[in-house]
Amino acid sequence: MRVSRKEAAANRERVVEVASALYRKHGFDGVGVADIMKKAGLTHGGFYGHFGSKDDLAAEACTSALRGSDSWISASEKGGLEAAVKNYLTPEHRDNRAKGCLFAAVGSDMVRQPRTVRHASTGGFRTTIDKLARMLPGPSAQARRERALATMAGLVGALILSRAVDDSELSDQILEASAKTFGRPQV
Repeated sequence: MRVSRKEAAANRERVVEVASALYRKHGFDGVGVADIMKKAGLTHGGFYGHFGSKDDLAAEACTSALRGSDSWISASEKGGLEAAVKNYLTPEHRDNRAKGCLFAAVGSDMVRQPRTVRHASTGGFRTTIDKLARMLPGPSAQARRERALATMAGLVGALILSRAVDDSELSDQILEASAKTFGRPQV
């Protein structure tokens, strides 16, 4: 049975959303095409009607993840840096890899991905840094960008560490201490 173009587009988008969540939850190598298609409610055989390869899907899934996962910045525009940092370093974000920051979820695995996947992620990272830099005070655009890069590196590291430890109290302390440190105005 043939599906309409509208249905095909909706199916493709569903596959991308499912892949995006599964890659963040299980890693790129922790989930296969069959798993993604099953979770999307489609047959494995239909995959190549939508994508040329698993790498093509991974690149698109990264782009999709990055479009949605920087909402912590957009939701914080009025509250500035402190609000943005607090929105990123939450227990909810820590506990929900599938819907959270791509870089905290699969950043260390990104180096082993093909260029197309890394390129998609790099573009999303640049967009996130540009948004964050616009929120920061500083004497120049270059100084704000450097601070945005360092802040993002610290936020991602804090989230990764808060997920890595097996002590919930220590995990909360990592989030709280990092929020205080990275959310402060520059001295």
